[in-house]
Amino acid sequence: MTAGAGGTGSGTPGGPGTPGASGTSAASAASAASAASVISGTGYASCHHGEILQGVFLDGRGRRCAALVTLPLTGLGTRAEAVLRPGTPPGSHSVDPPDRTKALRAATLALRECRARRPQVAFGGVELRLSGDVPLGLGMGSSSSDVIAAVRAVADACGLRLPSRTVARIAVRAERASDPLMLDGRPLLFAQREGRVLEVLGDALPPAVVVGCALGAGRPVDTLSLPAPACGDDDVRAYERLRSLLRRAVAEGDTRLLGHVSTESARRAQRVLRHPEFDRLTRVAERTGAVGVQIAHSGSVAGLLFDPAATDLAARLRRCAAALDRDGIPVTRTFTTRTPTESTEPRTPRTPFTSFTTSEESRHGRAHRRRDRTARPDTPGRKAHLSAL
Repeated sequence: MTAGAGGTGSGTPGGPGTPGASGTSAASAASAASAASVISGTGYASCHHGEILQGVFLDGRGRRCAALVTLPLTGLGTRAEAVLRPGTPPGSHSVDPPDRTKALRAATLALRECRARRPQVAFGGVELRLSGDVPLGLGMGSSSSDVIAAVRAVADACGLRLPSRTVARIAVRAERASDPLMLDGRPLLFAQREGRVLEVLGDALPPAVVVGCALGAGRPVDTLSLPAPACGDDDVRAYERLRSLLRRAVAEGDTRLLGHVSTESARRAQRVLRHPEFDRLTRVAERTGAVGVQIAHSGSVAGLLFDPAATDLAARLRRCAAALDRDGIPVTRTFTTRTPTESTEPRTPRTPFTSFTTSEESRHGRAHRRRDRTARPDTPGRKAHLSAL
C-alpha cells in the first residue's frame, strides 16, 4: 500500500502578511491533504492455456454442476494498479483501458468487501489501470486474469489480502463465470459459474510437453454467443468417467492417460464449438507421437501433449511443428505442465518438470510484490500477442 506524499515549504512568497496568503495557503493545504490521502496498490494474475477437461459433473450432493480443469500457463498475465482517492464521491470509479468493464465491476465489488472488513478506513473512488499480454478471445482466461488482478490491486491498496474463496466469489459476480486463476496451479475441478472447487485432483498434472498452437487463425471467439451444451445422463456419466481417469492419471503421473482424457474432452467439446482443424490436429498428434491434444473449450488456443520421457522427444517436437505448419496451423509456444504456476507475477524462470509449490503464498498469491516487473501497456483493443500470428 502506497500513500502519496504532500507538504508545504517555508520561506516562500505568500507567507503571513502577504496579500492573498491565507487563500493560497488554504489551497496548498487542501492539495497536500488530498495528495497525502491517495493510496495505491498493485495486483497480478496469470492466465491458462485452455482446458484439460470441461463438462458437467456431480458435486458432493449429487447435483449437476458445470466445471473444468485448466492447463496452467506462466509468463503471460495481467498487472493492475488501483488508486483510491478518499473524499471523492462514492461511485466515481474509472478503468483504463475503458473497455475492461468486468475488471472495473470486480474492483468496485472488492472495494465493497474491503469496506466491510476495514470500516475505519475512508474509501472513495477507485482509478484502475490494467496492462498485460494475455490474448483476448482465445480461451486463455483474459477476462479472469483482468478481474483477479483488479481485485488483488484494490485489496492491496486497502492493506488486505483477500482469501481465494472471496476472490473467486467476487470474480464470478463480476463476469458470471471465472477460471480458477486465483488458486494455485494444482489440478482442480472448478465450478466456474459458482466459484468453488469440486475436487482437488492431486498435487500436479503428469509431466508433459505442450506444443501450443492457434486454431481458426487465432481469431477471437465470443464466448457469450456459444450455445449452452445439451447434457443428459449419458453425458454426465461420460464426464464422470473422464474425471475418474484424470484423477488416476494425476495420482500415477501417467502422461499417456492425461492425453487420453484431454483428447476425449476436446472431442466432446466439438459439439459446442466446432473447429474445422480439429481432425487435422488429431492426425498430426498420431503421426508425431503425441499422447493427445487439448483445446480451449471456449476459444481457439490448442496444444499437442508429448511425454517428456520419450527418448526422441526433440525429433517429435520438430516433426510436430513442421506438420502443423504444413497444415496451416500456426505454432505459438512450447511449455510444460510441470512449470510452477504461482498466482503471482512470474519472477526468474525455474527449471521445467519441478513440482508445484504448495506454500501459503502459492495457494493464495500475494496481491502486491515489490519486485514485480513492469508489464508493457496495452491499448483498449488489446491484440493477441502470439508470435506465430
